[in-house]
Order: sequence, then C-alpha cells, then structure tokens
Amino acid sequence: MRHSEFDRAVADEFGSGGAALVSDLVLTGVGNRTAQEALAAGVAPREVWHALCAETDVPVNRRHGAGRLDPRR
Repeated sequence: MRHSEFDRAVADEFGSGGAALVSDLVLTGVGNRTAQEALAAGVAPREVWHALCAETDVPVNRRHGAGRLDPRR
C-alpha cells in the first residue's frame, strides 16, 4: 500500500471524518501514535491502515485492497 492508497482508503471508508481520525485517534497497533505520527515515523502505510481498521472496527472484508484504483481497461 502506498501513501496515496492509504489516503484513498481513509476517504472511502470514513468520508470527511477520516482526516480527524488520522490526526487525532491514537492507535495501539502502531506504538500508541496517531496514524499521522506513525506514517511520519516511517511505519508502512499498510500497517497503519490495519491498525486504524482494528481500532475503529472496520470489517475485515473492507480492509484488504482498500485504496486501490480500479484497473484500467
């Protein structure tokens, strides 16, 4: 997962509230940091995405492949 895919996944899953979650919600899965802090510290976007999903109870079926663009035809 790239940073751009992380951003799309957050926007798709959480809508306009996603930015607040990324900057304010402390995630235990990435060392008690916010997603923003974890990404800035070099934690992989996929790891941050999974920690955010776990903390906010996103169903497992909406975690995999999130943020990816549809393939070109």
